Amino acid sequence: MNQKALNSLEYYKIIEQLVEKASSPMGKELCRNLLPSTDIYEIRHMQTQTKDALTRLFQKGNISFGSVKDIRGSLKRLEIGSSLGISELLSVAGLLENTNRVKAYSRNERGDSLPDSLDGMFSSLEPLTPLSSEIRRCILSQDEISDDASSGLMRVRRGMKIANDRIHTQLASLVNGSARNYLQDSVITMRNGRYCIPVKTEYKGQVPGMIHDQSSTGSTLFIEPMAIVKLNNDIRELELQEQKEIEAILADLSQKTAENLEAIRTDLEIMVQLDFIFARASLALDMNGSEPILNEEGRIRLKQARHPLIPKKKAVPIDVRLGDDFDLLVVTGPNTGGKTVSLKTVGLLTLMGQSGLHIPAFDRSELSIFHEVYADIGDEQSIEQSLSTFSSHMTNVVSFLKDADRNSLVLFDELGAGTDPTEGAALAISILSYLHEQGIRTMATTHYSELKVYALSTPGVENACCEFNVETLRPTYRLLIGVPGKSNAFAISSKLGLPDFIIEKAKEQISEQDESFEDVLTSLENSRVTIENERLEIERYKSEIEALKNRLESKQEKLDERKERIIRQANEEAHRILAETKEYADQTMKLFHKFQKDHVDTAAVEKERQALRARMNQTEKSMSMNTAAKKPKKELTAKDLSLGDTVKVLSMNLKGTVSSHPDSKGFLFVQMGIIRSKVHISDLELIDEPVINTPGLSRTGAGKIRMSKSSSVSTEINLLGKTVDEAIAELDKYLDDAYIAHLKSVRIVHGKGTGALRKGVHNYLKRQKHVDSFRLGEFGEGDAGVTIVEFKK
Repeated sequence: MNQKALNSLEYYKIIEQLVEKASSPMGKELCRNLLPSTDIYEIRHMQTQTKDALTRLFQKGNISFGSVKDIRGSLKRLEIGSSLGISELLSVAGLLENTNRVKAYSRNERGDSLPDSLDGMFSSLEPLTPLSSEIRRCILSQDEISDDASSGLMRVRRGMKIANDRIHTQLASLVNGSARNYLQDSVITMRNGRYCIPVKTEYKGQVPGMIHDQSSTGSTLFIEPMAIVKLNNDIRELELQEQKEIEAILADLSQKTAENLEAIRTDLEIMVQLDFIFARASLALDMNGSEPILNEEGRIRLKQARHPLIPKKKAVPIDVRLGDDFDLLVVTGPNTGGKTVSLKTVGLLTLMGQSGLHIPAFDRSELSIFHEVYADIGDEQSIEQSLSTFSSHMTNVVSFLKDADRNSLVLFDELGAGTDPTEGAALAISILSYLHEQGIRTMATTHYSELKVYALSTPGVENACCEFNVETLRPTYRLLIGVPGKSNAFAISSKLGLPDFIIEKAKEQISEQDESFEDVLTSLENSRVTIENERLEIERYKSEIEALKNRLESKQEKLDERKERIIRQANEEAHRILAETKEYADQTMKLFHKFQKDHVDTAAVEKERQALRARMNQTEKSMSMNTAAKKPKKELTAKDLSLGDTVKVLSMNLKGTVSSHPDSKGFLFVQMGIIRSKVHISDLELIDEPVINTPGLSRTGAGKIRMSKSSSVSTEINLLGKTVDEAIAELDKYLDDAYIAHLKSVRIVHGKGTGALRKGVHNYLKRQKHVDSFRLGEFGEGDAGVTIVEFKK
C-alpha cells in the first residue's frame, strides 16, 4: 500500500491509538509495524482473531501483558551455553508468571477453554511454574540473592556475619577504650571495603595500623587497626567465595532455563501475538467497532459508518454504497458539508479492514479487498517544488492513472479545482470517464454542476450529496446517495444578510440552463424530504398495525382455547347426565320387575315413585336457579333478540347464542356448544353481559365478544382440603373466569401442609399462557400457604 494514501487518510493516527492499547514493548512494536494486507484469507483470520478477543473482553474484562519483556537476546545466549544475569533470569520468571495469568484468563468458571480462534494459542502456553518458582526462590530482587539459594551460600554468609561481629566488637573496644582520645569521632567507618576508625593526624603513631584514606582538610586519617587486619582479610576472602557461590547459583538456574528453551521461546511468541490481538480488540471496544464482511468483487456497503478520528458524540454516521449498481460516486454539496470526511471515511475504513481492525460501523457492513488505495485529498501546494495547487493535484492524478487497475480504489477531493472552472470541469469529466471505463472503483467530491449532469446521464455513475439545512445555515453531514447536491450560495448569502439586489444581479449572470438545473435540484431535494417524512410515517403506521395484529391474534387464541374447553366440559356434563338417567331407568325397571314377581304392593310402588321424584326434584333444583328468588321473567319478543345474543334456555338450564331469527310461531335456533337446538322464544331468557369491542374496530351482532361472570368473580380461591386433581379442575375454571373478568392478580389459598398441593398448583401455573408470573405470599399475605398470580396484560 503506497505511503501517500496512508498519510493522506491519516492511517498512522489509528496506528498510534493501537500502539497505546498494547501493554508489552514487543506487542507495541507489532502494532507500530501493522500495514494493510491484500490476502483475503489472512485478513479474515485477523478479523476473526479480533472478534474472538473482543468477545473475551466483554465476558472477562481487560488483560495485561506488561511483564512480557524482550528476552530474545537472553534466549540466544542460553542457546550458545552462556549463563544469564540476575535481571535476565527475573525477566524470564516475569514472562512465565504472566503466561500463567493469561492461561488462567483463557478458562471460564468451569475450567474449560472458550472455543474460538484463540483457543489453540492459549492451549500452547506453558507456564513452567516450577522454573519460575525456583527463580523467585533464589533471586529476591535485582540486587539480592536469597541465603537459601544454596547450602554453600548460606555457609559463607554465616561466616561473614561472624567475622563482622568480631570486627565490630574489637573496634568498639578501641573506640570506647584506649584509643578514644586519639579519635576525631567515636564512629566506625569503611574505606575501600575495609573497616576503619577516624584518627587525628597528630596521633597517627598512637594507633598502629594501615592508613586507607585522609579527610579533605588533612586533619583526619582513616586507619585500619592492626588488630582487625586479619579479620578484614577474612571478610574479603568470604566475599569472593560468596560471589563464586552466586555465579554457581545463576549458572544452575540458567541451565534449568536452557532445558526449557523452546517452550519459553514459544511462550514469548504467543504472548506477544496475544498482546497484539487484544490491542486490536481493545481499540474496537473503544470505537464500538464491528467485523466487516470482506469480498473481492469491489463492493463497498457501509452502514452507519463513522470516521474513527472524530469523537463518537460529534461524528454523524453515513451510509455509503459503491461497486454494486455503480462504480463511480460523485459527491457534491457546499463547503464544510462533510464531503471530504465522507471520502476519508471510506478510504480509512478500507485500510483498517485490510489491517485486521474492526471498523466503526454497523454489523454486516461490507468492504472489498483492494491491492492499492490512491487518495488525492487536501491542498498540496508546494512552494519548494514550485507547484501550484492545481499542478500538485495533477501530478497525483497522473501517477494514479498510470498505476491504478480494477483492484484499486481511487479517491479524489475537489477533482479539477484550482484552475479555470470550465477547463477544470472538462478535465474532471474526462478523468472520471477513463476510470469508469476501466471499471476502477472511484469516489470524487466536486462543486462543478457539469459533473452532476455527467453522473445523472451516465450509466454506472451515481450522484451523492451531503445534506445542508438552509434554514439554520448548518450542514447535517448526512450522505444521500442518488441525489445531487446544491451549492446553496445564494441562499446562504441571503441568510447572512447580503442585499437582495446584489443576489438578483448575481442570478442574472448565470445562464438560464444553469438556473433551470439548480431549480431541478431544488425540486428533487424537496421531493426527497417529503418522501422521507412519508416513509417514516408509514413505518410508524406499520409498527402500530403489527402491534394491533399481534394483540388480536393473542386474544383470538385465548378465546379459541376457552371455547374448546367449554365444549369439552359440556360434553362431559351431558355424558354424566345421560349415565345418571340410564342408571335411574335401570333401577326403575328392576323395581317394576320385582313388584310384578311379587304381589303388587301399591303402597311400596308409590313409595319408590316418590323417592325417584324426590331425586329428580333435587337434580332439577341443583341445575336451575330458584325461581322464587328470581325476578318475574320478562316475556321476550322477536324485536328483543338479535343474532349473536347470549340467552339461557330455561328448560335445559343451558346458555347459548341466538343463531336465527324467530319464525311466525316464535321458534328459533340456539347454538349451545356443539348442540344446535330449536326452541320457543318463551323458553328463553336474555342474558345481559358486558360487551368487549376490539380496539379500533366496530362490530355488532355476532362480532361482539361477551364475557360472563366479569362482575362476580372473587379475587381469591380457597383450595384447602382438596386433592390435587380436584383443586386443579376448580382452579382451571376459576383462572379462566378471573382472566376474562380482567382481574390483574388473584390469590390462591392452598395451605402449607406437606406441600403437595402447592407443588401441583405451581406446576399447573407454569403451563398457563395467560399467567405472567406467580410467587408465594409474603409476610401479611399468608406466607407459604398462599400463591399470588399476576395475569398478562
